[in-house]
Amino acid sequence: MTAQVLDRTLSSFRIGDPNGAYPIFDATGSTIAPGRWNTPASPVIYTSEHYSTAVLEKLVHGSGRLPPNQHYVRVTIPRGLTYEIFSAAALPGWDTMPAAASKQFGEDWCLRKRSVILIVPSVVARLDNNILINPTHPEFSNITMSLHQPVYWDRRLFGA
Repeated sequence: MTAQVLDRTLSSFRIGDPNGAYPIFDATGSTIAPGRWNTPASPVIYTSEHYSTAVLEKLVHGSGRLPPNQHYVRVTIPRGLTYEIFSAAALPGWDTMPAAASKQFGEDWCLRKRSVILIVPSVVARLDNNILINPTHPEFSNITMSLHQPVYWDRRLFGA
């Protein structure tokens, strides 16, 4: 895959606890508990292209419990930065567990610094995308985030 240059500004969303061990917009958690697209050697910041997808991603990883003190930030990725779009057809089994193939793909993308963002499909919301951000990429400092705002959970999502 070859990196391309954004011709427009993109937004994405990330949800986390502003009083947690790490800031919301931080990759430390991905090195402690790697996700589908990274290993401990390849820190990334997982975001979603839509707020609703960010909520679904948080729910699927939360084991059905109401996450306490969650806030969201809107991430702004300005035009002119580099991106890559993952093609699911190029890597059969990317969405299976264990996620060895996708972890290897993401680690290679991150460590080679092929682009500052990688757009990948969401497993939980297949028509939506997640946007991985490489905090070690030279363009990372151009990406900004909003002030955090509270997430208001509908208790019906948790059987209440």
